[in-house]
Amino acid sequence: MLSDLKSLVFDLDGTLYVNHDLGREIHLCGCRYIGELKGTGVTEADELIRATKKWLKEESGFDSSLSHACLELGGDLRELHRRFALEIRPERYLSPDDRVTRLLQSLGRRFDLTIYTNNNLILANIIMELIGVAGLFRHVLTIEDSWRPKPDRDALEGVYRTIARKPAECMFIGDRYDIDLRLPAAMGSTVFLAKSVEELLPLNKLMQ
Repeated sequence: MLSDLKSLVFDLDGTLYVNHDLGREIHLCGCRYIGELKGTGVTEADELIRATKKWLKEESGFDSSLSHACLELGGDLRELHRRFALEIRPERYLSPDDRVTRLLQSLGRRFDLTIYTNNNLILANIIMELIGVAGLFRHVLTIEDSWRPKPDRDALEGVYRTIARKPAECMFIGDRYDIDLRLPAAMGSTVFLAKSVEELLPLNKLMQ
């Protein structure tokens, strides 16, 4: 029940902003890493990552992330995110969206707000600053807290412990159901799917 909610847990990338150019840059960085690991070019690495994600979906029945594909291909998440932090330049793509800032400010007066992202802390902090939402979250939880990418039950249980809430007291907001929302829903949390800022904005009215 919405009346029981005390905490809102937001995904970051693709949820609080959408920028396909930045998404492509992150994917290409992953391709360069896997290409070096496997001794192939970027194009071949891209094909390998896409094929691996397709295979993982066939095996599990659910979508998988770049992180899971890299792990399946023998990659190291610490090295992948070290490269992300060094090579990705979000400032080329992002700017504040006052609609999102106002939304979070309004929700923050009624609920605890948390970021839970597969991104690393360096990039998460830069991105939040660029889109105008820095300082609006009580907790910022990243891949570095567990090195277990979403969806992962142990990592999610760690989120509940960190924010000191029961699943029923939380709503998870994300743009990818299988990755961001399926597991929280199975554990008893409310979920809200938003694949664009326009789909995110009605959340404020819903929570009134």
